[in-house]
Amino acid sequence: MYLYGGTVAEAARQVGDEAFIAAAEKRFAKIFGVSPRPEEVQSWRRSWPALTEILCAAELDAVHVLLEYSLPATGERVDVLLVGKASDGRLCMVAIELKQWTHAQLSPARPGMVRTGERVVQHPARQVGGYVHYLQQWVSRDQFPLKVCGAAVLHDAPADLITELRAQAAHGPSSVFPVLGRDDLTPNPSAHALAQRLGCADLRPTRWGEVELLLQLEHRPSPALLARAGEVIEGRDAFTLIGDQDLARQEVLHAVDAARARGRKSIVVVTGGPGTGKTVIACRLLGDLCKQHGSNPRLLSPSGTLTRQLRRTVGDDFRGLITTFLNRIPTGVTNDSVVLLDEAHRARTYPDHQRADFPLILGKLVDQAAVTVLFLDERQIVRPTEGTTLKELEQHAQRRGSSFAHIDLVTQFRCNGSRAYQQWVDNLFQPEATVPVWTGSDYDLAVAADPEQFTDWIIEHTHNGLTARATAGFCWSWESPPTPPLRPEVEITWDGPDGPRTWARPWNSRADEPGFDHPDVPARPFWATDPGGHEQIGCIYTAQGMEYSYNVVIMGEDLVRRGDRWVANPEASRDSQLRDLPPLRYLRYALNTYRVLATRGTKGTRFYSTDESTQAYLEKLLPRHDR
Repeated sequence: MYLYGGTVAEAARQVGDEAFIAAAEKRFAKIFGVSPRPEEVQSWRRSWPALTEILCAAELDAVHVLLEYSLPATGERVDVLLVGKASDGRLCMVAIELKQWTHAQLSPARPGMVRTGERVVQHPARQVGGYVHYLQQWVSRDQFPLKVCGAAVLHDAPADLITELRAQAAHGPSSVFPVLGRDDLTPNPSAHALAQRLGCADLRPTRWGEVELLLQLEHRPSPALLARAGEVIEGRDAFTLIGDQDLARQEVLHAVDAARARGRKSIVVVTGGPGTGKTVIACRLLGDLCKQHGSNPRLLSPSGTLTRQLRRTVGDDFRGLITTFLNRIPTGVTNDSVVLLDEAHRARTYPDHQRADFPLILGKLVDQAAVTVLFLDERQIVRPTEGTTLKELEQHAQRRGSSFAHIDLVTQFRCNGSRAYQQWVDNLFQPEATVPVWTGSDYDLAVAADPEQFTDWIIEHTHNGLTARATAGFCWSWESPPTPPLRPEVEITWDGPDGPRTWARPWNSRADEPGFDHPDVPARPFWATDPGGHEQIGCIYTAQGMEYSYNVVIMGEDLVRRGDRWVANPEASRDSQLRDLPPLRYLRYALNTYRVLATRGTKGTRFYSTDESTQAYLEKLLPRHDR
């Protein structure tokens, strides 16, 4: 998909016309389903005429140009893609990243990022490198070989800024992609020299028919990319399987092979509670599938946090194979694909209903793939607009004539492998149940008397080199800006021995990348793992799917104990998706939320409630924290 295709000369005659920009806006909305941001449209007005003038000066008038070329497997777009013939006869693509920068701020602490105005963005050479890698690994074929190059064109940038940007990229893989400023973009000493600086020295015109063949190619991971991904995943200690996990992996592979042999669509559901290894099994299965001939696998998750963590572990080169699944089916999922959907209990069903018998987008995904493997824990459904169930999946398979298999994981590998703790937590967060006093010795469990006590506990473990985090129910406002400095909005007041005391901490950052001036504050996807996360409070949407050594659960006023049952107070919630629900309906999601939060710690957990009666109830069940 692209906004405009034609020769450079044809584009040069039109891009300065406001009617051309208006047509591009309409096509953008039609193709991508949303209108372009005003600042993006303004960048088209400034950069498209500037670039076409540069390309004409380099005597590249007859080369074809595609504006806003989409890379569907990653959701990114290349500003400009030049298409022509290389000297060896291959079709050649040159990816160009356009910037209107006149100044920017660079930091040695974050060499891959640049701040311009209020935005922190990727270094332009790294952006170009990502585009080139994608085109090489997802578009080029043995039967349709492509030559791919790239350049960053900062047509307004002065020489000193360009020097800084080049120096920052000089010692990494991005150094092969030229970063050009206004002084580099004139035909000096010749048009050929300018074309050479742009990486287009041997780019020759080609017929539009060949460009159309390129546009018709299915974006699919290359065998080399799949083989490398399989090797990387197999070699990661983080994806080592133990006991029942490996048995489950083999059962899934057998189910996949059987489905392929039958030639029928197939649904495989892997159920298991927190810590049973659903995510690690999904990752190992992706590695196994990547090594199979003719494979076209994907690992999806509705959790952006989990997706980012997995990409970090495996490597960003494989980001098209591991992607977030929200409200559209990832491009490239075909009738020969095996799709692994981790955290299926978070799959979206909004707006607050299932749209007939089954969630619409999830149903389309399952119907499109050859085999869909879903990793599910129904007691981790924490919103009315998310999740599905084992029964719903089995019924959908029956309606569609698909085969169905179910694998249940029992062994618990988180929480120190303590099945006793997992059962105790499951029991604790039932609507009505008699919960036994905790007597286990294989998990460090207690109730904290006050926030100062659990804060000292977190700091102690952090100083000992272990990960320790505090999480809370969504019962406090969250009005901090997306980037640091963060406001201390989670505030608790209690009666100390010398009178009232107050404790406050910020929620985790909502930014997807660390703040440029605050690299010590981890970005949202990495709150659970990166240094500094112990100083913020995580919520259900940050913590779900993650684990750390030591865990604090702060229970707010939205779930309180009254007599022999839990009582929900949705009015105490600050979650706009939940606070207007009737109490009985809210109760299910509150119980699930706190169960998820209580199962993040691999070695120990401290509970604390801001409600006096609930705190007293916990103190009857749990030993008091020993200072």
